[in-house]
Amino acid sequence: MAFYPDERIGLFIDGANLFSTTKALDFDIDFKRLLDEFRKRGKLIRANYYTALLEHEDYNPLRPLVDWLDYNGFSVITKPAREFTDDSGRRRIKGDMDIELAIDMVEAASYLDHIILFSGDGDFRRAIQAAQSRGARVSVVSSLKTQPSMVSDDLRRAADTFIELADLEGMIGRNGGGS
Repeated sequence: MAFYPDERIGLFIDGANLFSTTKALDFDIDFKRLLDEFRKRGKLIRANYYTALLEHEDYNPLRPLVDWLDYNGFSVITKPAREFTDDSGRRRIKGDMDIELAIDMVEAASYLDHIILFSGDGDFRRAIQAAQSRGARVSVVSSLKTQPSMVSDDLRRAADTFIELADLEGMIGRNGGGS
């Protein structure tokens, strides 16, 4: 990973995508270690975590994580997820945060040197190109080691650097405790 001590870094985390990827890789992220790791690599200006939440659930398993992130150095961007029943009568949840993340990433390119996008979603390809045209370098963190691969080929090609999430496990994985 190419980082420079004086560069201004921003983390943009697609929460749902990162959760799916770490689940497929069979490890949990220690978000305190993740922040510490990127603080070592430059001037961490921004750490955004994007997720949709079901507002009307008695217990939402994401709520403790979102609250912890919010109190520990992350800007948490949420919106209500929508519940619906699909054509075959199954309960589905829709809560896409792609537009919010893409707009924030492109706007941040004006004050960041290096954007680290934690997502494998090919829909972000154009946002990466827009951020690059504003002078920011963009690294994508996802995984090729899952079956199937969690990162779109288009996204990897658009990024300045691809970082294999499995290779970060020793630095940012939860090892028997943590937060």
